[in-house]
Amino acid sequence: MKPNVRIDRRFVRAEAPSTRYALVSLTAPEAPRRAERQPVNVAFVLDRSGSMGGQKIRLACEAVNQALRLLRPEDRFALVVYDDQVDVVVESTNATREAVRNALQRLAQVDARGSTDLGGGWLRGCEQIAAHLGPDSVGRCLLLTDGLANCGITDHDELCRHASELRTRRITTSTFGVGTDFDERLLHPMADAGAGHFYFIETAPQIPDLLTSELGEALETVARDAALVALTPGVQAEPLNPFPFRAAADGSARVALGDLVSGQDVAVVLKLTFPLGAKGDTVAARFRLEDREHVLGDEWQVAGWTFAGHHENDIQERDRLVDRAVADLYAARARAEALEHNRAGRYGEARRVLEATERRIRQHGGSDAELNHIADLLRQDQSLYDEHMTALAMKKQHFASYNVTHRRDAVGKARKGPNA
Repeated sequence: MKPNVRIDRRFVRAEAPSTRYALVSLTAPEAPRRAERQPVNVAFVLDRSGSMGGQKIRLACEAVNQALRLLRPEDRFALVVYDDQVDVVVESTNATREAVRNALQRLAQVDARGSTDLGGGWLRGCEQIAAHLGPDSVGRCLLLTDGLANCGITDHDELCRHASELRTRRITTSTFGVGTDFDERLLHPMADAGAGHFYFIETAPQIPDLLTSELGEALETVARDAALVALTPGVQAEPLNPFPFRAAADGSARVALGDLVSGQDVAVVLKLTFPLGAKGDTVAARFRLEDREHVLGDEWQVAGWTFAGHHENDIQERDRLVDRAVADLYAARARAEALEHNRAGRYGEARRVLEATERRIRQHGGSDAELNHIADLLRQDQSLYDEHMTALAMKKQHFASYNVTHRRDAVGKARKGPNA
């Protein structure tokens, strides 16, 4: 399948460097009949530290209960719980009725206690997956916590390095932060490094829906290790989305998209920096999709630009759909940057970041109602960011920005359908 490519403008400046944007989008194929799907190898890793007591641990166990009922006998699962100690409640096993029944009985005996060895519990879960990960299996580690990594491995960079290394071994990590005491600045980067997804669970009753939804996405995987490949000789390309990205000396760039699920809508905005050129000369870029099993095919889509003078550049038409996608991402990035300033008490700087992005969007927005709406929302948020924010407000803002940049819906699920 060819990706859909739209460019914001078709002229670039001959006498000065130019920045242009390309919006590359696709809708993943529909999954085959359920009997034909690839087996899933999943580990559920649950925080059972003292703060998880009561409703949280009960609903986490209920979520695992519901998730296990989605599996088939050829799938595998493991169950790990952790506080300051790590216990493998169920070693990796096929999801037979007997194994599921045994797991639920053991899960019912789990209670909350102790500190939080997040790294130890997570790595033990990944070990369980790795021990039985077949060549066609979809490996997933689902890590749920309501607290901080305060014993064992606590260094964020080290945990993210492990997540990245596990990704190369086909083990994806998705993280679920419950309540207001977990560290989103750890769980979000871990999920990014591990090619998974990050979820903010504001209230415990959301746990079953989101945990089972994430497993459901794994069960509907149609393209593993998907990526967007761009050939842009002489033009520097980088994604505005925070996807793993690698550029090569030959002018090619690879944007990792992770595993795609049935019917998922994906969109990547590429920022393209053009050198000077002679008026009338043209430059072209080619784009294609790739994945491990070649489900997405390898057809190239081509986009082109023409070098022109300042006048032609200044009066040219713009593709407003691309402009809106670009503005959405810059607004989300501005909120993420402003949030870090707010967290550090730099309230004035937080406001200035939002003001600057608002001005930039209005400058290019003209009379476009949607672009001006994006700018209006940034203006409304300025008063929120230039004073102390509660932990809950910070997490809500962080998660909202994450969902925009990763093209997830408001609760973190994959976007599907024509209006995604």
